[in-house]
Amino acid sequence: MITSACLIFNPVAGQRNPDQDIEQIKFLLESAIALDIIYTTPEVDAAQLAREAIARGVEAIIVSGGDGTVSAVAEAMIGSNIPLGIIARGTANAFANALGIPTQIEPACQTILGGWTEVVDAATCNDKPMVLLAGIGFEAETVENADREAKNRLGMLAYILAGVNQLRNLEQFDVEIETEDRIIKTSAVAVTVANTAPPTSILAQGPAGLIYNDGLLDLTIVASANLMSAIAASYDLLNTARAGEATQRDDIGYMRARKVKITTDPPQKVALDGEIIGTTPIAVECIPGALTIFIPNGEEEQPAEKLEGLPNLEIESK
Repeated sequence: MITSACLIFNPVAGQRNPDQDIEQIKFLLESAIALDIIYTTPEVDAAQLAREAIARGVEAIIVSGGDGTVSAVAEAMIGSNIPLGIIARGTANAFANALGIPTQIEPACQTILGGWTEVVDAATCNDKPMVLLAGIGFEAETVENADREAKNRLGMLAYILAGVNQLRNLEQFDVEIETEDRIIKTSAVAVTVANTAPPTSILAQGPAGLIYNDGLLDLTIVASANLMSAIAASYDLLNTARAGEATQRDDIGYMRARKVKITTDPPQKVALDGEIIGTTPIAVECIPGALTIFIPNGEEEQPAEKLEGLPNLEIESK
């Protein structure tokens, strides 16, 4: 059980009252953990605060904020072996949901006080740290079209509306996926490479129930030929993700690999952990056991691969 921690708190995250939130966190934790509380500011981001805390030799770091704050701190802590506690206060809370961490303040604090940690994977995408996923094509276009004002005002609905609008411009592209042992060529409208992702990240949910500590990346390829099949594929992914079952649609493929190189024709935009970073090609590699997280429990293993049925599919062994 830890006795002290640096708490990195984002006062502008979510729609709640930050003064009430910090007082509740202090009430729940300070009887057992001495907290060094540091607030993020527009001038000093969460990643910098995390790196400074690591340099000071802190016993643990606790982050409280939305997805951007949580991901920034987690990315800064890759390979540090310092345990990370998460008190998610954003709209989607993707990383917390993916790991099964409660997204209400009291149970999140109880998870930290319980002291149970688990080592989970991270990854790099074009040498940038990645804790959630890299989305190519439809996912990236949706992220770009969900503007900041809409996200602040509408939360998850902003992404849904942006996705609906993007469906009108749906176009297939050729994709080549190179793993350690083979090269796969097919057509797609979206390719997602996930370290881990919550069920709400439906374009990552080909296998469903992504495993966050297996040393592998989960790839989902959506190859819908038209608007109606794209809607049907999205609906299927939503339902199978909720049920924890792998999809069986012919226009959705999935597989696992330790590292991948992905090229597309034409080049496609890439969203990394919710931020646009450029266009393809990308190289993604898993970093096994990169983070130590306070977490309530693990995940059950899910099916590893289904590629048959994808259009123009070619698989070449290396």
